[in-house]
Amino acid sequence: MASKGEEKPELVGSKQGIVSVTKAKHDQIVLVLRVVAFLATASATIVMGLNQETKTLLVGTIGTTPIRATLTAKFQHTPAFVFFVVANGLASVHNLVMLGVDVFGRKLDCKGLRLVIITILDMVIVAVVAAGASSAAFMAELGKNGNSHAKWNKICDKFESFCHQGGGALIPSFIALLLLFLISAISIITLHNQKLTSPHATTP
Repeated sequence: MASKGEEKPELVGSKQGIVSVTKAKHDQIVLVLRVVAFLATASATIVMGLNQETKTLLVGTIGTTPIRATLTAKFQHTPAFVFFVVANGLASVHNLVMLGVDVFGRKLDCKGLRLVIITILDMVIVAVVAAGASSAAFMAELGKNGNSHAKWNKICDKFESFCHQGGGALIPSFIALLLLFLISAISIITLHNQKLTSPHATTP
């Protein structure tokens, strides 16, 4: 007869089987989400990184003679857009490395710390991408509408292509942010389930 502090072998085996099946499903879902998140962050990085427009604008007149100047709008001119490119580029590298770890590095698990480390890194990347996307969205709104209180003029009426391309970079970045959040949530749930079903977590 089993003691109170021990579980029957068949119950332990059934629990482990359920956990292994659930973890396999979670791994497949995370793998797909990571691929899509990588494509989204890489797209956002490339689109914003190539964002540039040059136009010749009328800046004044001397008598009846118009004065024109050639101006160029680049993402490098706005620190928020630079941070956006860095954040999404970092997220792209992170997802690419994590894909490699998921596919080829499953055996590299030291005392069950692999999933813990990946989960922590995922949460850090979520925070970085959220900051980059939010700051870029704020600057995009400012460029579109300006700020009458601060006397900041809008620029999207002059650099339409620049603003449209910047807005196009924001869309995949926010999609990637949602996917990264889902990946982190799934990883946390998996960690929680592993803790509940570990032999050390049995009720005495």
